[in-house]
Amino acid sequence: MTSSPITTSVSDLFKVGPGPSSSHTIGPMKAAFDFRQRLAQLQADVQQQADSLHVHLYGSLSATGKGHGTDRAVVAGLLGWQPETTDPDELLKLLRDASVTYPVPVGERIIQVGVPEIHFERKRYDSPYANTMVLKLQSGEQTLAEEEYYSIGGGFIIRKGEPETAADPRSVPYPYSTMTELKAQLTMYNLSLDDVLMANEMAITRRSRAEVNQRIDQILEFMHKAVRRGLRHKGILPGSIKLSRKAPILFQQAKGMSQSSDSFLIFLNAYCLAASEENAAGGIVVTAPTSGASGVIPGLTFLAKHHFHYDRATLRAGMLAAAAIGFLVKHNASISGAEMGCMGEVGTASAMGAAFLTRCSQGIVDISPIEASAEIAIEHHLGMTCDPIGGYVQIPCIERNAMGAVKAYNAYLLATSGAASFQKISLDAVIKVMKATGRDMSTKYKETSEAGLALSATEC
Repeated sequence: MTSSPITTSVSDLFKVGPGPSSSHTIGPMKAAFDFRQRLAQLQADVQQQADSLHVHLYGSLSATGKGHGTDRAVVAGLLGWQPETTDPDELLKLLRDASVTYPVPVGERIIQVGVPEIHFERKRYDSPYANTMVLKLQSGEQTLAEEEYYSIGGGFIIRKGEPETAADPRSVPYPYSTMTELKAQLTMYNLSLDDVLMANEMAITRRSRAEVNQRIDQILEFMHKAVRRGLRHKGILPGSIKLSRKAPILFQQAKGMSQSSDSFLIFLNAYCLAASEENAAGGIVVTAPTSGASGVIPGLTFLAKHHFHYDRATLRAGMLAAAAIGFLVKHNASISGAEMGCMGEVGTASAMGAAFLTRCSQGIVDISPIEASAEIAIEHHLGMTCDPIGGYVQIPCIERNAMGAVKAYNAYLLATSGAASFQKISLDAVIKVMKATGRDMSTKYKETSEAGLALSATEC
């Protein structure tokens, strides 16, 4: 084992919560909620001294946080809200009136938090991650309690100072950290990919097989609810861009072109845009693996269910295969747009979607075309920038989800053409290239809205 084994669960990767950004909305909400919990554990004499609470946002959280609703997400977390149970309409109401403050309990005291207490810092901050937030409980100028959090993509957060203990390989029955090691486990134990992924998921979550399957079904239902809502909702998306929703129009076009060979692609585009537009509107979506890429997998799974008519068991197996690819990218590179650009978000989602389609199409499970399809999809997203106009997850993000799904479908076709063994580049190799590319990419192109398409804002 070259590094600690992957111990991320399907539920961790596919999180349910409000859009528009897992790193800017879900992550900060979870961090603020964690800080609230820690304040409740302070000694009573410390709590009694408190008179203010301040939130400092750095890096991409500062540069594009307004457009992503990071300030609202932080307030929601401090109020005790959790991503999966948040009412998106109530979330959008927070901070709408700059004069309104919100009560945060600190022991027996109530500290009011509002717009003046949330600081979008423009200065550089010495931090190991692009998305950093510092929360402070103060008495005048004195800091009584302070925590630093990093939002690392997909709604995952790290608290500074938390011991980073290596995962115990015995915590999963079939440990792996790379695709090479995963394939070695299949060979060593003569097991299918489905068997290994399910066994590990049961061990990580301590759920039964039936409970794991039930959770995957729930995740798919959340995804498909987002698609269905997006197909119904018309009008203008929130924000200064005033972007019109397109999904309902495309869906009607596709239904009117049922005899055309193009209808298939138009349906797929409509489904992906529908979920992405719901994300942009702050609706409840599923990180797949991020909120910014939350249209690819929902669009493809909706297509697989309603057009290919795959049964539940097949969809679940496809979701496990998709998760395995997401695990590998997160473990060996990053799924954060602030770290990798959009190749970390839509690129990973496209690879996951390709693996999903490939697994669903198989009678006898063969991991070679699954690996090949994921590799092809990532390969053709390398270097993709994250340059949202105005900091909103709208242009180019919404259409980019549809394009990522189409690439996923083509990667699946190429990988299942009978030539998967001809692939010269392994998935492990392309993930290494992805990490290096992200490291070399200018920060201007990584979720800061300082370059690329983001500079076209004046034309909107």
